[in-house]
Amino acid sequence: MGYVYLAFAICSEIIGTSALNMSKQFSKLGPSVLVIICYALSFYLLSHVLKTVPIGIAYAIWSGVGIAAISLIGVVFFKQHLDFAGMLGIGCIIVGVVILNGFSNAGH
Repeated sequence: MGYVYLAFAICSEIIGTSALNMSKQFSKLGPSVLVIICYALSFYLLSHVLKTVPIGIAYAIWSGVGIAAISLIGVVFFKQHLDFAGMLGIGCIIVGVVILNGFSNAGH
């Protein structure tokens, strides 16, 4: 169940971070409220993840998937540019998360 909570925590964090960009430095009420709700929900869910998943593993997955997803959202929805070095770095993060989950016994 920990990984289900983790998936929802990641989704909530991604929505909150996207809303953070749309809040225009907290000058727009709707996106600002969404940021606060989503971040609070994300950390609440992450706290439940830690009952069954080690903190290092949970945080690596949470932050790694979040970085990759937000980078993609930035390119697709916010018309931000991601150069080769940025793509390579994000690729390394994704590979690290895959290795951590697929080959390490640290989270099992």
